[in-house]
Amino acid sequence: MTRAVTIRHVAEEARVSIATVSNTMNRPSRVAAETRGRVLEAADRLGYVPHAAANANTPRARRKLGIIAPFRAYPSYGMRLNGILEVFGADRTDVVVFDHPSASRSPSPRLAALPFSGGLDGLVIMGVPVDTGLGERILDRELPIVLIDSTHPRFSSVVLDEARGTDLAAEHLIARGFERFVYVTEGQLSNDYISQGKRRLSGFLRALAARGISDDRVQRLTARSGDVAAGRIAADVIATISRDGRVGVLAGHDTLAAGILAGLRETGRGVPDRIGVMGWDGGDLVEALGLTTVHQPLVESGRLGAERLMALMRDGTSPLERVLLAPTLVTGVTT
Repeated sequence: MTRAVTIRHVAEEARVSIATVSNTMNRPSRVAAETRGRVLEAADRLGYVPHAAANANTPRARRKLGIIAPFRAYPSYGMRLNGILEVFGADRTDVVVFDHPSASRSPSPRLAALPFSGGLDGLVIMGVPVDTGLGERILDRELPIVLIDSTHPRFSSVVLDEARGTDLAAEHLIARGFERFVYVTEGQLSNDYISQGKRRLSGFLRALAARGISDDRVQRLTARSGDVAAGRIAADVIATISRDGRVGVLAGHDTLAAGILAGLRETGRGVPDRIGVMGWDGGDLVEALGLTTVHQPLVESGRLGAERLMALMRDGTSPLERVLLAPTLVTGVTT
């Protein structure tokens, strides 16, 4: 019956055009919030499943697992995926990957328009906030779900102790004798949720204040995106700030930190003599290149999340769990 419901039926039910339904499912930022909600409610009532997920309804002996994350925006989610595949790779499970835009740069997380059924036996959501009404909509699907790098009181989750991470960063930069501090991350377009970058900013400010650093010694920089080019642009501002004293920089993730380092090299500013740069995420490559970073146990977080999802898929009455992982500081040549 679900397969018989088409995008035209949803459009008629929601009293919108077919193009509006298509945009809601694929480009939600182009659709007003009230209209998006009406379309999604209509799709739920009718049991509509977008084409990509409907293909999963073909008869099969294998289970099907969905994984949603901002893979293209952040390489760290590829490492978490490796941990998930360690658990499910040898199992009779097909894995379907859905790429999600960076939540911090999206006016409306696309997760709201993605399918939560359509033949899926379980779903892992990584790095996408569900702290809006979205959580209740997912619960209505009665699909086993585990969150990684995001949290919700009604779902099992695997998260990093970010307060500990920002403590490590603040303590390290102060110990290295930096006098002024900069935090760099992407801007957040929506106020409906709190992105990881925004949480880390709050934690970094608290950690610095607890160590006697006044607010006027801390600069917040909003990058236009999370790529290397945006980091290079931020480097120009950081170089200017360094005229008033040695500057310790914490970037919201390693890609931005790499761009900042590249930009500082081009300006001839001394790293780490005048400016120290820290990233966030870690991994063999960035650590081998000497970037100081707050290291997350990325592969382990994927593995632990997959193990909890497997337990839920076997027994839907399994208790909810919130696993808190500890970060570590990896000291490189950049601080």
